[in-house]
Amino acid sequence: MPDTNILFQKVKLGSTELENRVSVAPMTRTSATPEGLATGQMDSYYTSFARGGFGLIITEGIYPDQKYSQGYFNQPGITDEEQTAAWKKVVDSVHQAGAKIFAQLMHAGALSQGNRFMEDSIGPSSVQPKGEQMEFYGGSGSFPKPKEASKEDIQDVIKGFTEAAVRAKTAGFDGVEIHGANGYILDQFLTDYTNQRTDEYGGSIENRVRLLVEVSNAVREAVGEDFTVGIRIAQGKVNDYEHKWAEKEKEAEIIFGQLGNAPLDFIHVTEYEAWQPAFPEGEGTAAVDSAFGDGGPSLAALAKKYGKQPVIANGHLEKPELAVSIVEKGEADVVSLGKGALANHDWVKKVKEGEPLAEFQPEKVLSPDAKIKDFEAQG
Repeated sequence: MPDTNILFQKVKLGSTELENRVSVAPMTRTSATPEGLATGQMDSYYTSFARGGFGLIITEGIYPDQKYSQGYFNQPGITDEEQTAAWKKVVDSVHQAGAKIFAQLMHAGALSQGNRFMEDSIGPSSVQPKGEQMEFYGGSGSFPKPKEASKEDIQDVIKGFTEAAVRAKTAGFDGVEIHGANGYILDQFLTDYTNQRTDEYGGSIENRVRLLVEVSNAVREAVGEDFTVGIRIAQGKVNDYEHKWAEKEKEAEIIFGQLGNAPLDFIHVTEYEAWQPAFPEGEGTAAVDSAFGDGGPSLAALAKKYGKQPVIANGHLEKPELAVSIVEKGEADVVSLGKGALANHDWVKKVKEGEPLAEFQPEKVLSPDAKIKDFEAQG
């Protein structure tokens, strides 16, 4: 077991001080009520990680509005007073167990496969999504072709994130994470092949990142300075795992640079293996040391270099030596665990005490009864 003391140092993300540098990653679940209310089962689930020593818990994606944002049936929302009150019970329980908790706000856009408010879906352009709906979330067949979002729809997206962030603050959450990754609507605007717009939201990468920056600005203005706000960014998507940014580091420089200038408190990056080069062929990459090897910088390293904000890194970091290394290298301030956390709700306590860790066993957490799905977390 390596020296893991660095993982147990306190760290600040905006106005939120964490007891350690280890977080539970956001993992899509479908265990809310049909009306989108957080349940007692969810309370127990999140609180168990807090009791296990995790300094931070980031929730599953929560839909923010009663229009096009919901992605899955039985997904939780935070769109009204009843949903907000249900989340408050979860937040209070997690706080009593000693952890901080952020709400991840997620608009599914074109990847919606279960929305009780709308039959249609929207995206930046009317482009057929790749792949097929995920059966373990109740979907089947191809994704519906989305409508192209109008300017009014775009303003509704911004308003939805903003009002949901205010409700999250009311519920007692310590902060929010804007979901800009994994192929959902903000990532659809960021992605070249899903965004075919010719207005100020399409074309150049500066235009395609515009909506992410506008959402970040609007959320910050709504919640004030004393509430932590971050964003999650990835290259891969739930329906296109191997996607890479076409312009490689040049694109990373613009994306992270623009987000770094926004009033955000952290950038949360996720890759299949967080320490690996973001662009493996090594073309067009600057000399930035990554945690392992010399094949170019990791996405976390690029976020740190160009965003100049605290970075949370996600992607198979459940082995303590990997978590320690990426923090020691200065590529990340916090590590977030998905499968490692599911296998060990007390990962932090076990590592601190030098106890062996259990291996992730999908059959135990992906059963219909468990209703815990972990394909989006990537680690």
